[in-house]
Amino acid sequence: MTASQEALRGLDGTVVLAGAGKMGGALLTGWLARGLDPARAVVLDPHVSNEIRALGAGRLRINPTPSDIGPADVLVLAVKPQMFHDAAATLKSLVRPATLVVSIMAGVTVATIGDACGGKVVRAMPNTPAAIGRGITVAVPDGSVGNAQRAVANALLAATGKVEWLDDEALMDAVTAVSGSGPAYVFLLAEELARAGIAAGLPATLAAKLARETVAGAGELLYRSDLDAATLRQNVTSPGGTTAAALGVLMADDGFQPLLHRAVAAATRRSKELARS
Repeated sequence: MTASQEALRGLDGTVVLAGAGKMGGALLTGWLARGLDPARAVVLDPHVSNEIRALGAGRLRINPTPSDIGPADVLVLAVKPQMFHDAAATLKSLVRPATLVVSIMAGVTVATIGDACGGKVVRAMPNTPAAIGRGITVAVPDGSVGNAQRAVANALLAATGKVEWLDDEALMDAVTAVSGSGPAYVFLLAEELARAGIAAGLPATLAAKLARETVAGAGELLYRSDLDAATLRQNVTSPGGTTAAALGVLMADDGFQPLLHRAVAAATRRSKELARS
C-alpha cells in the first residue's frame, strides 16, 4: 500500500467535494479506488451525474444541507471559477480554522480562497489526463498548512496522477500554461498531423489513425523512457533522412519553438488576467 493510499484510508473526518464535473469526478473516483470510505465523502453539485451517484455503492452523501454536513475536515473546491463567489457563502459555513481547503480552480489565488472560505488553503492545478489516472498536478500551500495537512492534500491530489509542489504561487500561471493547458496543444498536434497526412494524399481515416497512434505511442515512450525528450528526438533522426528534413522546418527560426513559446506566454498572461478579475 502506498503512502497516499494509507493517508486516504486513514481519513476519519468529512471530505466535502464541491463540484463533481469531469475533474471533480475524476478525483472522487480516484479517492474511492484508493480506499476512502464513501460514507466520509460529501458531494455538492446541482447537477450530479448518474455515474457519480453510482459510486460508493450508494453510501455517498449527495447534496445534504450544510447543517447536516457539519464542519468539514477537508473541503475540495472543484467548481468553475466563475461560480465560486456565488457558492462561497455556503461553503464558508462548512469551514473551521483547521479545515484543509484544496482548490483546483484555475486562476483563483490562495488569498482569494482564504478570504472567501477561510481554513488552511492549498491551491492546485491538475490537467485533463487525470481522467485516466495519468495527470500531473502542481500544488502550492499557504503558510499555515502544516506537514500533516500537506500529506493529506498530496494523497487527495495523487489519486489522479503525479503531484509536484511549489513554494512560489506566482509560478502557478506558468504551470497553468504548460501543464494545465498543455494537453490541448498535444491534441492540436494530432489534429494537424492528420490534416497534413490528408494533404500528402492519405485517406482521411488512415491519416487520423496514424496521427492518433503516433502521438499516443510517442507520449507513452516518453513516459516510460529514462531518456529526455531531446535524446529521444535525436534517436529518431538519421542525418539527411526524412525526419531531419521535417525537423529542419519545425526547428527553423520561425518554426515550432518560437510559436510554442508565444503560445505558453499568451496562456500565462491570460492566467494572470483571470487571477485579477
